[in-house]
Amino acid sequence: QVQLVESGGGLVQTGGSLRLSCAASGRTFSNYAMGWFRQAPGKEREFVSAISWLRTTYYTDFVKGRFTISRDSAKKTAYLQMNSLNPEDTAVYYCAAAPYGSAWLAPSAYNYWGQGTQVTVSS
Repeated sequence: QVQLVESGGGLVQTGGSLRLSCAASGRTFSNYAMGWFRQAPGKEREFVSAISWLRTTYYTDFVKGRFTISRDSAKKTAYLQMNSLNPEDTAVYYCAAAPYGSAWLAPSAYNYWGQGTQVTVSS
């Protein structure tokens, strides 16, 4: 079992930055891929970014060059640095974990989820 707690969301103006954190507890953090998803009102959940147990990273097209994912095994924390934010980035952002050896690029691999943190970008 893995417990995930996100933090770092908030209100920011267009062009601003936020860094989201996802603190993990429970089983060995390094054995999981960590992903970030988001869901805007009235829209389906989107896969934003992920980092594997080998620190291989993935970014969806709409965040490439703006968002950076990272992980700190000593702190059992994953991060999502978000720069050049725009109103279309407004959503609840969720952290999730996929077990070692899973198809971590597939959203269905993520079976542990945090409660979400709200990100609002004003125009």
